[in-house]
Amino acid sequence: MQQTHTSSIEMKNHIQPAHTDKATFEPANPERFAAAQKSTLVSIAINLLLTLLQVSGGIFAHSQALMADGLHSLSDLIADLLVLFANRHGNRHADANHPYGHARIETAATLILGVFLAALGVGLLVAAAIRLQHPLTFSAVSPLGLAIAIFALLAKEGMFRYMLSVALRVRSQMLVANAWHARSDAASSLVVVVGIIGNLLGYTFLDLVAAAVVGVMIAHMGGKLALEALSELIDTGLNAEEVEAIRATLLKTHGVLGLHELRTRKMADNALVDAHILVDPRISVSEGHYIAETARHAVLKAHPVLDVMVHIDPEDDMQIAHNAKLPDRPVLLAQLAERLGDSQLLSYRVVFHYLDGHIDAELYLPPGGQLDAKALQVRCNQLALNDPLFRTIQIHHAL
Repeated sequence: MQQTHTSSIEMKNHIQPAHTDKATFEPANPERFAAAQKSTLVSIAINLLLTLLQVSGGIFAHSQALMADGLHSLSDLIADLLVLFANRHGNRHADANHPYGHARIETAATLILGVFLAALGVGLLVAAAIRLQHPLTFSAVSPLGLAIAIFALLAKEGMFRYMLSVALRVRSQMLVANAWHARSDAASSLVVVVGIIGNLLGYTFLDLVAAAVVGVMIAHMGGKLALEALSELIDTGLNAEEVEAIRATLLKTHGVLGLHELRTRKMADNALVDAHILVDPRISVSEGHYIAETARHAVLKAHPVLDVMVHIDPEDDMQIAHNAKLPDRPVLLAQLAERLGDSQLLSYRVVFHYLDGHIDAELYLPPGGQLDAKALQVRCNQLALNDPLFRTIQIHHAL
């Protein structure tokens, strides 16, 4: 006879710690690591060139907007170095201290990058606003500044398109953020071009206005990145559409009768999920374990999820009485033998079901025993009528 005792089972994806030599770094996702390294090195080279051109061009061409955009490129260079660091350390395998891996290093790097950009943008805005209050200091910009600004615009737009294609291919949140940062750089360079053209047409104040606009754009992008990263670090869940898709996957698993307490939280480009699923309370422990395994693997296969923890419930413990205060097995066996007046029951196979704050017991009599099963069932029925603990006691013949 198959055992029908069912208990709560929690399942986790136990990530094995990687025992690798620090000198021989092996990324957890080699493709993403290589793509991020290559695209970031390309970005470093371009931003280094643009920083030198824009800052020196801003000085010699007397363009505050070009200088501001040069500082923007310098911030991009620093951000790229930060991305290199996060890409290397965020791709390390899970270990004893980081059982879920190191993916949130990317998130922390994005937060630092966002705060830095926001501070830089505010600084550039304030500097431009101060200079706009002194019209006598306005100066005409050299046409050299316009040429450099147009070159920077084309370089940044090209860099955005290249980096975004790489980021989408390897599904990296940090690389997507860095790519859109390059697009914001292109937009700021466009503003600089317009400002310098206006300056060359005689509206000298437009160069400073362009510098102020660049500051606002940098601050806005930095604030957005920082808020998104902070939202993840405080364990904000997935959006409603993603949660419902995961719920549907779990409910489609054969053997899952219901679902409650579905919780999610982001980790870089993936998510962590835990859920309570309802199964038939009379199935065996091993079948409940199988259903949980099946549900877990279905979610891992269908969604960008790092790990799923499935808790098996024989009943909806959100709606009915909890069973934690009920006696454990040794106490129940002793009480059952005492109330039925037969100590031999302690040697028989007994299955207890903890359901709705009560105990349903199944007693399996050995083959060829001396007990009268029908008479014992009558006694059990009478006991269960008024017993505060045992709700039903069923007698079976063991095979």
